[in-house]
Amino acid sequence: MITEDQVKTALATVIDPVFEKDIVSYRILRSAEVQGEDVMVRLDIPTHAYTLPMRRELQNRIEAVIKPLGAKRVTVIADVNTAFTPTPSDKATLKGPKNVLAIAAGKGGVGKSTVAVNVALALLKHGAKVGLLDADVFGPSIPTMLGAPEVPARASEDSKIIPAQMHGLKVVSVGFFVDKDEAVVWRGPMVHRLLQQFLGDVDWGDLDYLVCDLPPGTGDVQLSLSQLIPIAGAVMVTTPQEVSIVDVVKGIAMFEKVEIPILGIVENMSYYKCPACGHHDEIFSHGGGKRLAQEVGTKFFGEIPIDTRIRFGGDAGVPVVIASPDSENAALFMDIASRAAIEIARGVLGKPKRSPRLAVIK
Repeated sequence: MITEDQVKTALATVIDPVFEKDIVSYRILRSAEVQGEDVMVRLDIPTHAYTLPMRRELQNRIEAVIKPLGAKRVTVIADVNTAFTPTPSDKATLKGPKNVLAIAAGKGGVGKSTVAVNVALALLKHGAKVGLLDADVFGPSIPTMLGAPEVPARASEDSKIIPAQMHGLKVVSVGFFVDKDEAVVWRGPMVHRLLQQFLGDVDWGDLDYLVCDLPPGTGDVQLSLSQLIPIAGAVMVTTPQEVSIVDVVKGIAMFEKVEIPILGIVENMSYYKCPACGHHDEIFSHGGGKRLAQEVGTKFFGEIPIDTRIRFGGDAGVPVVIASPDSENAALFMDIASRAAIEIARGVLGKPKRSPRLAVIK
């Protein structure tokens, strides 16, 4: 007869293919039940980005250690329960979202908002519940990039802000509340109060991820957000050229000071691929993002090419993840979103690691 103790001992040797830790110590195993020669294993998958091939591989590894015990049938039931760290009492402004994912850049013009929009939509396509906060107060581009909302933002009976519904995302932007041609000329304290309202007075509901499109640089918005809410991690967006890399280093240093982990680096406008002949042209140099990731000790999430379809999707209000879901570009954003979600889960489930010291970029 198989005993539950035997099963649990065997399961403690199963290494998760994504997190590379055993499923017991990483709290992926929820329970194991034995009924005669049948074994049922229940798992808590910590992120929707855990793809079907990953799940199949984990199931194969579980069966490989249970069947030698004499089990004739092994049933694996996996439920997604997004991993998150409970909010500390001094940062309880935000209600509802489990994890806040910041998309940041050291300088403007590198395609940060394009990455933010498509990563948010990619997380949604992975099956997560996602919101998008346009925190770029002085240059809100999210309303343009997502087009007309299916349901506009509005106020509820209890004076809460109900986010707009755009392509399935819950979205809030200052662009909803000011004229398109009107400049936002505010000092730091006004920006801080606006962010407090967007975080505390918005009915976000139950979200797995709130993606924040931050303004470029290291200013008031970044500092205010770090004070108001716990941020699970930041994805830094850069172009390959040196002038962009130098500014990203400053951004990383700022996030380290406020104890926000850097999940990874994305190199946007990495190369141009001619649609006619397939020739690659490295217009803005190449490889700067990967080199930076190696030097600061973080993950490199991938390269996004210069492609008119990505640009057109943002201008037309239908991002490429929605407009061309089976395209190579959409697959790139799906992979970036998956990597970011997995790194967030790794940070929650694993032992906290100190951020690596920044290397000098030569």
